[in-house]
Parts: sequence; structure tokens; C-alpha cells
Amino acid sequence: MLDPAIRDLARGKNFAALTVIPSSGHPMTHIMWIDADDEHLIINTDISRAKAKAMDHDPRVTIAVWDAADPYHYAEVRGHVVSATAGQPAADHIQFLAGKYVGGPYRFGPTDTRIVYRIAPDHQRMM
Repeated sequence: MLDPAIRDLARGKNFAALTVIPSSGHPMTHIMWIDADDEHLIINTDISRAKAKAMDHDPRVTIAVWDAADPYHYAEVRGHVVSATAGQPAADHIQFLAGKYVGGPYRFGPTDTRIVYRIAPDHQRMM
């Protein structure tokens, strides 16, 4: 179960750093929009992005979410991908995230190739 304080931080208008392990074995970190349900952190990306390919290759990830109002207030979650959903649900979710982060529709690229990853925590902490 995701810590409720971490869930609330991820549901706010706060950014996250997603670290993945691609097939090269050298970790990559990406600044991301973030979301959460009661059990998972939720990442939405384009299916062709390196981070998507890395999570498909190795489900282990680390996510740091920081409070936009106080970057010294942050959470770290080490976990693993438990599901990936493409298609209309992912397109709808990116529209939800765009509303949260930019106040309007998603206009940064196509939405028909989006994928949503749900990440279950293995280790979590708040600072």
C-alpha cells in the first residue's frame, strides 16, 4: 500500500524524478508529471520513449516526488511496475494530467500512443 502522505504529494501539482534501468544497465532519470491511486504511483508516457522501453525491460524503478512549495519536503519510492495500460485509458489520463499541470488540454504530441505504468512500492520514505 502506498503511504497516504506520498499519495497526496503525488496527486498534487508536484513533479517527480523517475529513474529506470535500460538494457545498457546505466540508470536514466526523467522529470515527470506524476499521479497516484491508493496503492500505486502512476506514470504516463509515450510508448516509444526510452523510459517506457526501460520499464518494459526491467520493472524496477525509483521515483522521487518533491513538494513544489518546499523542495526539501519530498518522498522516495523504490518499487516495480505492476501493470501497463495503453490506448484510450492512457490518452484520457494524459488529458487529466495536463489539466492538473498546465490547466488545459494536452498539446505536446499525440495521445494515441500513450501508456500508463502503475508502480507498487517496495520501499518508501518521506523527508
